[in-house]
Amino acid sequence: MSENTVTPRRAALRLPAVPMAILIGVVIGGLLVLVSGGNPFNAYWRILVGSLAPANWPDTLNWAVPLVGMTIAAAIPLRGGMVNLGGDGQLAIGGFVAAVLPVLLPQILPLPGPLLALVAILAAMLAAGLYAALAAFGEVRFGIPMLISSLLLSYPAIGLTSYFVGFPLRDTATGLSQTAMIPEGARLATISGPLNIGLLLILVVAGLVLYVDRRTVFGYELRMRGLNPRFTAYGGVKPGPQMLRTLFASGAIAGLVGAIIVLGSLYRFQDGALLTPGYTWSGLMAALLANGEPLGAMVAGLFFAALQTGGFAMQRETEIPRVLTMILQAIIILFLAIRHGVVRRA
Repeated sequence: MSENTVTPRRAALRLPAVPMAILIGVVIGGLLVLVSGGNPFNAYWRILVGSLAPANWPDTLNWAVPLVGMTIAAAIPLRGGMVNLGGDGQLAIGGFVAAVLPVLLPQILPLPGPLLALVAILAAMLAAGLYAALAAFGEVRFGIPMLISSLLLSYPAIGLTSYFVGFPLRDTATGLSQTAMIPEGARLATISGPLNIGLLLILVVAGLVLYVDRRTVFGYELRMRGLNPRFTAYGGVKPGPQMLRTLFASGAIAGLVGAIIVLGSLYRFQDGALLTPGYTWSGLMAALLANGEPLGAMVAGLFFAALQTGGFAMQRETEIPRVLTMILQAIIILFLAIRHGVVRRA
């Protein structure tokens, strides 16, 4: 057999990975619906209409804003071969700071509403970015694996914010664990329906991330680290400072997402409200689907957002639980992981 001859096994492995993973996920999901007594074609049609019909675009985009934001937050370190599992804690810190500052700061320094919102957003990004950088500092200074420390740091962040909104900073006018309402002037302006200018902020962040990734030295060095960390260090890039900058940027974007949700939708910090939708883990799966490539990760985030909003419509119209969409996401990522392992052994 000549060197240019490709065996059937290797030819199969060269099929596009992501489309094949999506196809397999759709087939397995359809079989699950069929076994449970449902109509898979009707279920998928309801998902499609529920997410992409013109009347439903605002809902899909509204869900996509935080999900794509958390996808970007996960993709930045993943681009450099690092994994940030602390998105929930960083999201909680960003949302908490953005909710508390507009309530407490005017008592010390009165500011116009838009400026107060800007200060709250920047403070949320700074606080979440510094908190995320703790995981990188732990690995650089003490050798604690970032994969573990980033995840474990989420628990004190979630616990502390829960305590503060449940006791010292709780809105005493209600019996719930939540802060007082944010003044109207400090809330994000509405664009249309459920959409607010948080959509524009995420678009700006997406553009900046793409520019940094493809046009700057930092982006090039981060890509090289993801391909070969030893070569990157040999080329003169200091891994410690690079890791700190990367985790800070990742955490800052997660903090921005928390601020957008609080200032644009909830108008207060409610215990557990930022974590229940699962933006962090859906975003991480979307980033893994694109292997950390920013543009591909954003497209995957939009895809998952459409799946989830369509899942609500499917559940409402067919009584098939929307957990099917989460199963689809898991199957797609699992298949990609299996395929990656097979290709590496081939």
